[in-house]
Amino acid sequence: MAPTEWTVVDFIHRGPWWKNHGIRVLNLLLVVPLLTASINGLDSSLVNGLQILPAWQDFFRHPNGKTLGLISAAQVIGSIAGLPFSPYSSDHLGRRPTLFIGAVVMLAGVALQCSASTISMFIGARGLIGFGLTFALNAAPLLITELAYPTQRGKLTSMYNASWYFGSICSAWTCFGAWTGAGTSPWSWRVPTLIQALGPVLQVCLIWIVPESPRFLVAQGRESKAASALARFHSMTGDEHDPLIMFEMAQIRHALKMEKEAANKTSFVTLFATPGNRKRMYIIIALAVFSQWSGNGLVSYYINLVLEGVGISDAGTKAAINGGLQVWNLIAAMGGALLVDRLGRRTLFIISNIGMLIDFGVWTLTTALFNTLNDTTAAKATIPFIFIFYFFYDIAYTPMLIAYTLEILPFSIRAKGFAIMNLVVSLTLAFNQFVNPWALDAIGWKYYLVYCGWLIIELVFVVVFVIETKGRTLEETAALFDGEQQPQALMQTGGQAATMSVARPRGPGIWIEEEKSTITDIIEMRHTAPARLGECSTKFTAHAETKEDTEGDEDSRYSNPRMFEAV
Repeated sequence: MAPTEWTVVDFIHRGPWWKNHGIRVLNLLLVVPLLTASINGLDSSLVNGLQILPAWQDFFRHPNGKTLGLISAAQVIGSIAGLPFSPYSSDHLGRRPTLFIGAVVMLAGVALQCSASTISMFIGARGLIGFGLTFALNAAPLLITELAYPTQRGKLTSMYNASWYFGSICSAWTCFGAWTGAGTSPWSWRVPTLIQALGPVLQVCLIWIVPESPRFLVAQGRESKAASALARFHSMTGDEHDPLIMFEMAQIRHALKMEKEAANKTSFVTLFATPGNRKRMYIIIALAVFSQWSGNGLVSYYINLVLEGVGISDAGTKAAINGGLQVWNLIAAMGGALLVDRLGRRTLFIISNIGMLIDFGVWTLTTALFNTLNDTTAAKATIPFIFIFYFFYDIAYTPMLIAYTLEILPFSIRAKGFAIMNLVVSLTLAFNQFVNPWALDAIGWKYYLVYCGWLIIELVFVVVFVIETKGRTLEETAALFDGEQQPQALMQTGGQAATMSVARPRGPGIWIEEEKSTITDIIEMRHTAPARLGECSTKFTAHAETKEDTEGDEDSRYSNPRMFEAV
């Protein structure tokens, strides 16, 4: 009989996630790594907000041109310096220790920045914060992606990057409050820098109560600990023999085995060693570039120059617009995060790029009318078009850049591939922060035309190359790029391990309706294919030879997921 093809949908919890104790506790714990994106948003947006404050401008003698570009780019330079080390730390030390290291280094940078007395000291502090941030940024999304419950993964990983705007909102409104409350006092810029320490302090104190990534544990040969973590948070009964736990463990083990067969030693060269990996990296690199070169960099880092370009010069007005824009961004990004499993990744990317292209064209027109004809009506119209532009940007690139990258990368190259994405983002950010102020000073609104042309290229690429990944496990999604044989093998392996668990009684408390793990419940879940699901009641037998080999091994049920087959 041909092996039954199963998917994770056959075994997942049905109903609201907050009614499942394990998922509820897990989602609460995942707030700790989720904080990393907010920390990044606060750190990255701070200089943008500080530029508006008269006290900061006076203290550092009104930096401009190359000096201003270096201040903005210092954090990115520090991040680039840390990129060669962060993936090795995540792969060898673990996701949690890497996040802890990053938080400690960031705290040192914040202390140096708050006490800065010269522009050089301030720039050095920004670089140190960036160095620590790159460790946290590498580890946190990996931990979330690999630990989240299957039906929650898409939303959580999308909300991860979307929560960047919690930090940017905090930065914008802290700067606004400091300006109104402290005026020209140096504390009007020192207080916002102190706020940066809050997130890293929480992570240093709380990261050790978050479980380690099950995929990392399996890769290190600690299958029992991985199964225990999955059972604690993914099973309603805490049973390691739960069909979902068996399914997940079998898929993780089998996926790691296939990846090791493909590449015995993983390095950065592995990222481009096979056609599937090359296709992954082309898409990842392109999306990383698009995330920074869509025109968003103009407002994200130089809103002061953009607003002055349309005649807005009052510091209070600029600070209020900046704060309002960050709140708007958060709403749009969270909305996009909640739609990823409903509309799909590819659909949201296409909608985003079409909307940005149309809106940025109008934004360019209104800016040109103000600068050439001094049309104040056009200047006023520019502000809402900036908000509309960010709506379309935020529904896709904010929530899905990291989520999509991690979904399409297999475990063995996930940390390194993610590091490459961060490197590309950092390089394009550095370009934005150095080139944008010069270009705006040199050619003004005409520089916007460059982005109009680039947005056309982005739209064509997204339509042609982006692949839909909705409704698949991490292993199934990663295998999409390597042909159809591997996804089928993964589903069969997971299904065999899970049905092995379903086919035998496992003691009191296991056969409960809410868990949806009995044969009757599974048939109800998948009523469109009752014949296929009915096979799970088929008689199962163990190979005697395999059983002999695995008897007494506490991890054998995970490392040999094919030890049972239907007859």
